[in-house]
Amino acid sequence: MADENRLPRFAVLIDADNTSPRIAAGLFEEVARFGEASVRRIYGDFSSPRLKSWADILQKYAIDPYQQFAYTTGKNASDIALVIDAMDLLHSGRFDGFCLVSSDSDFTRLASRLREQGADVYGFGEQKTPESFRQACRRFIYTENLLPEAEVSTLDEGPSAKALQPPAAAIPILNKAIAQTETEDGWAGLGAVGQRLANIASDFDPRTYGYRKLSDLVRKTGAFDIDQPEGKALRIRVRPTQPPRTRGRATTAATTKRPSSA
Repeated sequence: MADENRLPRFAVLIDADNTSPRIAAGLFEEVARFGEASVRRIYGDFSSPRLKSWADILQKYAIDPYQQFAYTTGKNASDIALVIDAMDLLHSGRFDGFCLVSSDSDFTRLASRLREQGADVYGFGEQKTPESFRQACRRFIYTENLLPEAEVSTLDEGPSAKALQPPAAAIPILNKAIAQTETEDGWAGLGAVGQRLANIASDFDPRTYGYRKLSDLVRKTGAFDIDQPEGKALRIRVRPTQPPRTRGRATTAATTKRPSSA
């Protein structure tokens, strides 16, 4: 806390039972975007063959395994151990935030409690993760976007075939964010829209729709006007709806009476 120039410190706590080891590289690359993974712990019964794939890469990513034997069927000792450690780490005062890696809604209350104490919480889980857990986090990243084969594209390259949703699916949430940030002339700065999106939906991510950048996604939808005045930031607005064309000539011809013959 004393050194304001250092990266924020995060404790990365992984639920091995509900997380694929295939995301490990992408996970720590993602954490490095907003802070330092000072603590890396994973919880599970590593005596089980089911977690062997995790055991094989723990050393590579400097992850400390916390062994929890499954003594009783139906009771998840790993979840309890993760929660206890999270609270111990919180009260140590050494961390700015937590990365909870799981698709299990059981961690919803933990995320809420950590945030109540002023800690940032970043959740990582599959798209099937219940909304309660996603919204309890400051930001939620879908682990499908972290897989090695999860390609994202620029506008020139076109949308990724691995996108979780089509670009058009982002239009409603973009409309809402623009409505909350637009100025009197209807334009909204892209940066302000991005910040509003993070507040509206913790799991919003352009990669979900196949693009690296928000600007590329906005362009691809075709639903927004884009403007970037010289020397100023890019801004966007909802494209005005075109009024229906009137069939002027046809209507005139149909309604004009012919002069009567003498």
